[in-house]
Amino acid sequence: MQTFLMSLASATSFITFAVHTFIGGPRVVKPLLATTHLPIAAKWLSYYCWHIATVFLLAMSLGFAYVALHPDRPELAVFLTAMCAALSFLSVAVTLKAGINPVRFPSTTLFAITFALGAAALLA
Repeated sequence: MQTFLMSLASATSFITFAVHTFIGGPRVVKPLLATTHLPIAAKWLSYYCWHIATVFLLAMSLGFAYVALHPDRPELAVFLTAMCAALSFLSVAVTLKAGINPVRFPSTTLFAITFALGAAALLA
């Protein structure tokens, strides 16, 4: 395993967390909480899901960092790398269903980059 590439996967995971939290929060959560058109359960469940993603993104960054520091324990990186691929594909699917260009959602590209770095690190 290539620990430098694994460290880059950790860094891109952290960037994804930061984009989600500090850019996405004001652009997505603020309007979500301000809306009066959603049923209350849908509104607050969406808010809860937003925070699940926040926690997962930070944990993903820490997980890749752990594997970079402990290259003899690649199992977590295999799981996280597969999750990045799945989440990038999910981002594409959601945007296409909504008629939005997939590149407009940062998650599409950020998860794809992290997947590529994680896979390259594991295969090196």
